[in-house]
Amino acid sequence: MPLVSGAEVVLAAAQAGRGVGAFNVIQLEHATALIAGAEQVGAPVILQISENAVKYHGALKPIGVATLAAAAASSVPVVVHLDHAMDRDLVTEAVSLGFTSVMFDASKLDYADNVAATSEVTAFCHEHGVFVEAEIGEVGGKDGVHAPGARTRPDEALAFAEATGVDALAVAVGSSHAMTERTAELDFALIGDLRAAVPVPLVLHGSSGVADADLTRAVEAGMTKVNIATHLNNVFTGVVREVLADQPALVDTRKYLGPARTAVAAEVARLLTVLKAV
Repeated sequence: MPLVSGAEVVLAAAQAGRGVGAFNVIQLEHATALIAGAEQVGAPVILQISENAVKYHGALKPIGVATLAAAAASSVPVVVHLDHAMDRDLVTEAVSLGFTSVMFDASKLDYADNVAATSEVTAFCHEHGVFVEAEIGEVGGKDGVHAPGARTRPDEALAFAEATGVDALAVAVGSSHAMTERTAELDFALIGDLRAAVPVPLVLHGSSGVADADLTRAVEAGMTKVNIATHLNNVFTGVVREVLADQPALVDTRKYLGPARTAVAAEVARLLTVLKAV
């Protein structure tokens, strides 16, 4: 199955009331694990490379090209997505490399500047057939859409989606980034109100902090794209720790990265079922 557009996967899921798992790639092991997990259950998957991951590698191209190659060899539909990009040039580079989806994050700007910047990026991406996600941020604030306690108002979300022309919108409903415990409390009534008001698919960021049952309920209430990163990093790192603790003299990285990759693939397969992706 060749690399596919974000629109093909996300819009189809939204119309069917399914979720789509969007998982972060840091090393190549993540990319191959995410695809293997999706193949186990026959579900599409979104592979995300964040601006922070780009900084870690020193450039987008090495990890981006490797992820695109892994996606092209997959037996299930795979979207390769640039996540939380605040650098306009990085968006341009991702599009030129062949990424099929971009999340442009101008949420730290005030509302008017966010709209202007996001509209410009959206027009550019649409010229190249690339799906665009954005987030509204806190109107009048600087802490972003996922600041503690932040909530997105349906009328503001509608206005932002219409003003920018984005294809998907990340909204604040109770989750937060980088949570290591699954204790977030989502506002399901708000998710329903946002789904009724906003004409584009909704995106839940910070989903590592959300329990399984609530992830399923969020999809049923109207969420489509669900981003999970920290939880899978916990799985990956936990297995590495276990293997090295059991074999302290081990030096072959394949001997501990391989089991970690296998564990992440299994957890991705499980999460895709939780998200009703199949």
